[in-house]
Amino acid sequence: MPGVPLLDRLGPVAAAGFTALSLMPSDVWALEDAGMTASEIAARIADAGLKVAEMDCTACWMPRQQMQGDGGALSLLLRGLTTEKVVDTAARIGAASVVAVDIADMVCPLDEAAAGFAQLCDVAAQHGLPVQIEFLPVGGIRTLTQAWAIVSAAGRANGGLTIDAWHFYRSGSTLEQLAQIPGDRIHTVQLCDAPATPQADLWNELMTARLLPGEGDLDLVGLVRTLDAIGSTAPFGVEVFNTRQHDQALTQVARDWVTAARTTLALARGNA
Repeated sequence: MPGVPLLDRLGPVAAAGFTALSLMPSDVWALEDAGMTASEIAARIADAGLKVAEMDCTACWMPRQQMQGDGGALSLLLRGLTTEKVVDTAARIGAASVVAVDIADMVCPLDEAAAGFAQLCDVAAQHGLPVQIEFLPVGGIRTLTQAWAIVSAAGRANGGLTIDAWHFYRSGSTLEQLAQIPGDRIHTVQLCDAPATPQADLWNELMTARLLPGEGDLDLVGLVRTLDAIGSTAPFGVEVFNTRQHDQALTQVARDWVTAARTTLALARGNA
């Protein structure tokens, strides 16, 4: 919901029935720049009956990411999302975990990614925080298999994965591959949907045209059932970027998200 400040999200999100929300580091930094302390921000979130599910995200946790992009605004933003800054922000706001992404146009070498992820996990472990890689089919870590290889090679107990339904299916990852991952290494799940046929421009679809769970053709029921079968207890969230929501009130968007997610989970678990 572009343009909706963090504190204005709390009431509608809680009223819809969510128990937590994800934050971007900039959500916290903007309020701190305005004079609030992290403890005050955390108190406002708690007073609304919410928790911080994850800090999303660090995008500069490997050496090559320090030089990513063309020097434009997006590149500078990504370079500023460093391990130390993001983990420290997550710790002081009370986030439950930290997400790591790689926004790159080439596949990341395994050895470099594993070393960077191990260091990230070590920094997070000092604060008792788990860290999860969110793979993107348009990024440097593109598939479940690649992400799990990095987590495995890093060898850190607090390292794991984010399973985002759009990324999962658009990357060509399969439920059979997911079934081989230990359930306790899935740290968070993000539900959304999409048509069977992807757009030619995946970046555009990713950021402007994702659908609510149940509106598209992705096998979300199979995804939930596979996660349940491997013993995952990761929290389920909703992540939908769609330009149609820009003209909708947050109260309506939040209610729609909760309804869609609950319907999907009920279908998957035989409670519908």
